[in-house]
Amino acid sequence: MSTLKIKKGSTKHSAYNLRPTFSEIKESHTLAVIVSNEPGVLARVIGLFSGRGYNIDSLTVAEVDHTGHTSRITIVTTGTPQVIAQIKAQLGRIVVVHEVHDLTAEGSSVEREMALLRVAGKGEKRVEALRLADIFRANVVDSTLDSFIFEITGTPEKIDAFSGLMLPLGLEEIARTGVAAMLRGN
Repeated sequence: MSTLKIKKGSTKHSAYNLRPTFSEIKESHTLAVIVSNEPGVLARVIGLFSGRGYNIDSLTVAEVDHTGHTSRITIVTTGTPQVIAQIKAQLGRIVVVHEVHDLTAEGSSVEREMALLRVAGKGEKRVEALRLADIFRANVVDSTLDSFIFEITGTPEKIDAFSGLMLPLGLEEIARTGVAAMLRGN
């Protein structure tokens, strides 16, 4: 008969305690990273994520100051609180990174995303697609006899809901920009 000895402080969990501990709970965080606008910067930032096995849920990049040659990278990522803290610390150590802001932790923020959806359909499905687009405030930006291309702006959840409703009506293709976010107030 063999016995199993578990050292004190071991990471083994009881089969009866299935609730995750605080350190195991994954959270989604939106990070705004201000960087120098020069070749290879995005590759260095993304390399940090891929090299350590962190996932990027959304990524947007654009120059925000032409005279100062700075760009803003908005990254939505998911991880435990320790992983998020490690990501922020490691981003801050990259020489071309000027600022790292965790918009999720720093306060209330506004997040928006834009998407284009091609929906094909005729008859009742076409009428229903137009009715739902009106409810979601989506604009028709292209129309043929067989399909529409809708443009919708809003939270990622709004876009998910709209695309979910368009799926049975003939959703053929979707293109999303990724999240752009900013803190509210001053």
